[in-house]
Amino acid sequence: MTFGYVVVGAGLTGVLSFSCLTLAIGSEYWYIIEDKRTNHTDPPHMHSGLWGVTDEDDQSHTKDPSRHSESEKQMEIMHRVIAILLPLSLVMLVFGGICSLVSSLARSRTLLIASASYFLLCSLLTLSGVSLYIRYSQTAMEETEKRMGREQMAQVHTSFGWSMDMAWLSFLLEVITGLLLLLAARLVPVYQYEDSVAPI
Repeated sequence: MTFGYVVVGAGLTGVLSFSCLTLAIGSEYWYIIEDKRTNHTDPPHMHSGLWGVTDEDDQSHTKDPSRHSESEKQMEIMHRVIAILLPLSLVMLVFGGICSLVSSLARSRTLLIASASYFLLCSLLTLSGVSLYIRYSQTAMEETEKRMGREQMAQVHTSFGWSMDMAWLSFLLEVITGLLLLLAARLVPVYQYEDSVAPI
């Protein structure tokens, strides 16, 4: 395994992680709601993104903020934090890619380690955002169950959608990118040594 192959691998996983997170943030299939009740007015199929809930006809459903309970206010705070963490991680990935490119061209062990740490920090932000969204969704369903009752909620099927899968995949790719950059940093001395003895 050579320095060049490791750096190219890190570059590919970095680009893929950015693409997956961009797709996750921009899509609206984080949470899927299938309502099988017969005596309700809401659409039977809805999907939720980071920015709201949408039915099959792509109509937004909003609530009157003045009617929010204390728990719903806490959910609103969680939602705002999620809306900051994930886009922030996305922006940081761009700068991480630039730093990684400069580090690999300079063949600097220190810069590569710094870039690897940066990508691992991005992965922590992504993980925090995804984990908080899971908690946010659970709290939302608990609040809905309090209003509707368990019998009604038994007819409502919920699951995480492919947008969530993309976010998890981005997290894993960010970790892999960081680890590959750490490996590249370890290969730098060997690579430079081979270059120095090659003419001999």
